[in-house]
Amino acid sequence: MAAHVEGQQHPIGIYLKIWGLLFVLSTASYLVDYFHFQGYLRWFLIILFMLLKAGLIVAVFMHMLWERLAMVYAILVPTVLLMVLLGIGALEADYTFLTRGVFFVKGLF
Repeated sequence: MAAHVEGQQHPIGIYLKIWGLLFVLSTASYLVDYFHFQGYLRWFLIILFMLLKAGLIVAVFMHMLWERLAMVYAILVPTVLLMVLLGIGALEADYTFLTRGVFFVKGLF
């Protein structure tokens, strides 16, 4: 009589490849500082490597790659919406900061 197995087993090779890719991405992230990148290029590369690593961790190690589409949408859609709203808030904060600088400068009145 065959034993009933719950869950799903994935080959360990997938995990080792993802671990290696995370190591490569982390090395690239450190190389951004080593080569003294500055300005927007530095921040773009750091954020890009950070998002790639987070995406790999969520997809493989948290098994989102093998989940049903409804479950993926339930987790990713609110996260993306939150990021969009934070971006809009950051733009509004810059506008408010610059507007205050225009109207509250000492010595004008």
